[in-house]
Amino acid sequence: MKKLLTGLCVVACIASCKNSTDYKAYLHNPELFSYTVHELNTVVMGNNFSPMVASRNYSYAAIAAYEVIVAGYPERYQSLSGQLKGLASVSKPVTDPNADIELAALFAYTKVGEAVTFPEGSMQAYQDSILVIARNKGLSATVEKASRLLADSVAASIIRWSKDDHYLQTRGAEKYTVKDIPGRWVPTPPMYASAAEPHWKEIRPMVLDSAQMFTPPAPPDFNITDKNSVYYKEVMAIKNAGDSLTDEQKHIAMFWDDNPFKMNVTGHMMFGSKKFSPPGHWMSVVGIAARKAKLDFAETVYAYAKTSIALFDGFIHTFQAKYTYNTVRPETVINKYIDPNWMPYLQTPAFPEYTCGHSTISSAAAEALTSVFGDNFAYTDTTETEFGIPSRSFTSFRAAALENNWARFYGGIHFHNSCIVSTEMGRQVGEQVVSKLVMKKK
Repeated sequence: MKKLLTGLCVVACIASCKNSTDYKAYLHNPELFSYTVHELNTVVMGNNFSPMVASRNYSYAAIAAYEVIVAGYPERYQSLSGQLKGLASVSKPVTDPNADIELAALFAYTKVGEAVTFPEGSMQAYQDSILVIARNKGLSATVEKASRLLADSVAASIIRWSKDDHYLQTRGAEKYTVKDIPGRWVPTPPMYASAAEPHWKEIRPMVLDSAQMFTPPAPPDFNITDKNSVYYKEVMAIKNAGDSLTDEQKHIAMFWDDNPFKMNVTGHMMFGSKKFSPPGHWMSVVGIAARKAKLDFAETVYAYAKTSIALFDGFIHTFQAKYTYNTVRPETVINKYIDPNWMPYLQTPAFPEYTCGHSTISSAAAEALTSVFGDNFAYTDTTETEFGIPSRSFTSFRAAALENNWARFYGGIHFHNSCIVSTEMGRQVGEQVVSKLVMKKK
């Protein structure tokens, strides 16, 4: 009799759970969306995608989730169709009252996140894990089906739009030609990798008029023989700084390193180590800020979408400059003309030095985030702790971007003039995104 009663209790419990709406508390938790972004970040890292390609994944995925939110909360948010280049419309079925908007946003995010670059199914296991929990908390087949139909409709529009951004054409485009010309970029140790993404400037921007919309000033003329030249002083400044870094400066450099694939060399052994890339780092910051500000699910998606668009256009802008000037890295100059044994604290990325990509996109992201959370929004960035690097605290997003400015200099991979110019260029990109996009309704 006791066993029978126990069994009946279990059945009753299961039945009550199946009929409950506990799944809403789970699916509507903004932390779940941030965790989903982290999952995409992890998949991107595992596939060794460059920061530029990563920004493409994050932006299209976040826009898809945002457009689902627009469908569910039209009184709060404005569609990006007609605002982003080439996005004429977003197909949405008549929203089924059975659809769970937050679940549909998660579906759209994972579907587009993998479809933009990954093979289909790359995030399926993660999505399945969410559904198992939601079903156990009462998610019905009817709600799940309606949510998926809404997500699939939006995702299909965003995927079609993504295919016209010139990404595929750049995959088979002509490679960068290495020339032995003083001041021109050449591959750097230890990998001596080919120049990455020389045609990224040809990718369709989302908000900028073109990759050339904001034109940085030309970098100082290459002149390593005149000790009074601006260029020589820049070279010696970065060498001297690298030779006497404090522990705090090393922490700053490593915290903002964000090298998605570092080649480690120990004797005759070489192995790679991975971390989140620069845009992945800023996606993490969005989640940290959303948690502190206690944003709801919809507002959290909005914050990710806006920031990811600024990151995407920031990369297009900076790569226009990089492959216009094709400037040599500090490591190459110092090794050839001053000290053959000198090494930067950080590993040099495989593309030209000017302008600084990380400074540009960080400043652009800071403007987008400031527009969402306000200026002087203090927070502690714990992004790097999972890679063994202690957290850092900032008084604002702009303050974080300025620290990144110094980080690339301390790391020995960018002249400080490049970082200063790039921070200003990124600010202009970010301001353009903030001023042009109407995403929230008053």
